[in-house]
Amino acid sequence: MKSFKNKLIAVTRPLERSGEAVQIIEDYDGEAFVAPTLELQISSSQSLIKLCERVGELDWLVFTSPTSILSLFKHCTNLKDNLNPDCRIAVIGPRTGNYLLEYGLKADIVPDDYTAEGLLEVFQNIDIKYKLIGIPRTFAARDTLPMGLEDMGAEVLLAEAYKSGLPKDKKKVYQLIKSVINREVDAVTFTSTLTAQNLFEIVKKEELDDFLEPLKNGEVLVAVIGPVTAKPLEERGIPIIIPDEYTVKAMLNKLRDEFSNE
Repeated sequence: MKSFKNKLIAVTRPLERSGEAVQIIEDYDGEAFVAPTLELQISSSQSLIKLCERVGELDWLVFTSPTSILSLFKHCTNLKDNLNPDCRIAVIGPRTGNYLLEYGLKADIVPDDYTAEGLLEVFQNIDIKYKLIGIPRTFAARDTLPMGLEDMGAEVLLAEAYKSGLPKDKKKVYQLIKSVINREVDAVTFTSTLTAQNLFEIVKKEELDDFLEPLKNGEVLVAVIGPVTAKPLEERGIPIIIPDEYTVKAMLNKLRDEFSNE
């Protein structure tokens, strides 16, 4: 039976989003080492306030993460009542869609490819010219989605729903770096570009070569949720494990298969 027995798997997700990965790793008899390289902070930005004021005008509302849903409902009083009744909702993946259901709203669109590119592919079959589309998100995210929608003729109302940054307390990340250098951790997982980029930003320059060596030679495996997340790692010559379906469970299943083939 495939398992993570005797394996230590690092989870770099924000602490509030790490629960699913930890549960799966433990269900597979592994040990999870949570070292968040990304910290999320709910924002009360002017752009979010503006979006709240205009929810009655929206033709589409697009959510790219559960945190964006949490923030919008927190700041928009009576969102469901004030939302344009003809407004349709798109989410980037089923996890975000399920989170939306907890607030009493159902997504009209969930792409098969859980990326900005996947959402854009679906929207290509929909007439969104002159339509007003609200997107609450972090401004640290890629511009692929809003720019793509604007290229299709839509008016995009971006709102900073939360901030993404380096963790204030980096103790766990420093422990992870040492664990990689000393080959004490068996694998590191990444679920967004920022989780990878931030880790490299935190690594001290004098430790970088020692840190990269076990990642490059496969002594410490690296698994990512999808090809977008893989890019900053591949640029450094690190071999990557990528699942066919871009979910945390699929990523960990693929990693588990890799261990079983050793």
